[in-house]
Amino acid sequence: MDPMRRLTLAVVLLLTATLAADAPRVAPPAPESDPAVRLVVLVAVDQFRPDYLTRFRSEYTGGLARLLNEGATFADARLEHYPTVTAIGHSTMLTGALPAVSGIIGNDWYDRAEGRSVTSVSDPGTTLIGAEGTGSSPHRLQVSTVGDELKVAAPRGGPAPKVIGLSLKDRSAILPSGHQADVAVWFHGASGNFVTSSYYGTTAPAWLEAFNARRPFDAFAGKLWEFPGGPSGNGRVMPTEIGSRLYGAAAGSPFGNEVLADLAIAALEAEKLGQRGVTDLLSVSFSSNDSVGHTYGPDSPEVHDISVRTDRVLARLFARIDALVGLDRTIVVLTADHGVAPLPEVQQERRLPGGRIPGSAIFDPIEAALDAKYGEAKWILATAGSSPYLNHAVAAERGLDLEEVRNVAAKAVMTVPQVARVYTRDQLLRGQVPDDIIGRRIARSYHLQRSGDLEIVLQPYWLRSSSGTTHGTPYRYDSQVPLVFMGPGIRPGTYHNPVALNDLAPTVAALIGIPAPGGSVGRVLTEMLRSTPSAPPVPSAALTGADAPAR
Repeated sequence: MDPMRRLTLAVVLLLTATLAADAPRVAPPAPESDPAVRLVVLVAVDQFRPDYLTRFRSEYTGGLARLLNEGATFADARLEHYPTVTAIGHSTMLTGALPAVSGIIGNDWYDRAEGRSVTSVSDPGTTLIGAEGTGSSPHRLQVSTVGDELKVAAPRGGPAPKVIGLSLKDRSAILPSGHQADVAVWFHGASGNFVTSSYYGTTAPAWLEAFNARRPFDAFAGKLWEFPGGPSGNGRVMPTEIGSRLYGAAAGSPFGNEVLADLAIAALEAEKLGQRGVTDLLSVSFSSNDSVGHTYGPDSPEVHDISVRTDRVLARLFARIDALVGLDRTIVVLTADHGVAPLPEVQQERRLPGGRIPGSAIFDPIEAALDAKYGEAKWILATAGSSPYLNHAVAAERGLDLEEVRNVAAKAVMTVPQVARVYTRDQLLRGQVPDDIIGRRIARSYHLQRSGDLEIVLQPYWLRSSSGTTHGTPYRYDSQVPLVFMGPGIRPGTYHNPVALNDLAPTVAALIGIPAPGGSVGRVLTEMLRSTPSAPPVPSAALTGADAPAR
């Protein structure tokens, strides 16, 4: 080629590259039938306290920063249920229901009909796919989700909406996605695989099998989780031997979030979510933050580091959504299932209340009091959190009045100094509880068939765990969660009026034009909607009172 032709070609290539670099991002091509909202993405970050958004704000440059800059942030979002645990939080997000209606009253409880303790998603009628064992399903969830309503509302003849739930925990994948989900996927720590169950079909999706074939967690053997302030000043090292110990450690570190984001991207690409001319729903719950928080506490360098890394993980996920779907056609909601208490030792260093109490200190006085009054027996069949399930069969055999038995048990446990409140089943069913924020949260959560005989609330900052920290109380540190909406039709800004996690489901339903789930007691957050004139928010009928959203 002569020099002049080479020079001309070089100029053309340079101009082409320059124009391409300066051109705005071109949204993915629209399908023939293109909904206003192509994709709904629920991002749940397990145990992510709302103050993490402000404490570490200067270090956020990715996904969390984008949500805070471009989204509607509700600075006073509350859980209106008790206990504040993972299963209830995740079931509330996309049902809008309270435990008394949803049937999800905890991570686990004692099932009197089955005569054993069950988890919120355990299902002996299913088997795991991807590992050996009994499967899980949403069959204990007694209400519909946004995903269920999306499926029902879809017109016949066109492409069906897809609903997919992903998490490291089974309950966190299953409960938000609902009964009609195409698939829910979670991590199986013994095998290192992501699994599903026969509830969703006879085989795993091909993309899930391909993902497992990569053995993503094996890559972290011996890897350093590096962060300032860690052991020896530079972090923590993962186990070197491939197996369940490595899988548990990696899942309980920021590496677990990285793998889950990879899984979400694999599902997004393979299922063509938001790319088929219909609104799809993807629920992604990041569980690693909860593991880190339980072990090290909210004031630790570990929690600081995983929060900043969550910002980067979300940036990567959002970038892929933007490329494939367009964030301008995607509704993203960020929230959490609960908060967490400070470590009692940190509280004591600060000369603040709090401490540790073994479960035996709560339940032994009940056994002793019932033994003394009615004779020796196994009076407590099981416990769920701080709630005991008394032995109704023994009471019936001895001709005892159950209400009296419960009153004796309640009187005994009220003598424990660390106990703040005790309500019996009879008081809760009659509505004989104080009309304050704690009393209302407990009453709204009591389920006729599934709840225990007593609801016992400890004093603030007192934990039944022997190490680390936990959550579950109705107090503010456990019941405040972040709530941020971003996407079409949403007015960015910070909103300070009190709202409930129950408001998430009806608001998303309104944004995509479908009925709210049948058990929902929340309201549509009209104050953030672009198409709605500014008006005072209206509380739902079920959440009226001093703790309801402000008028």
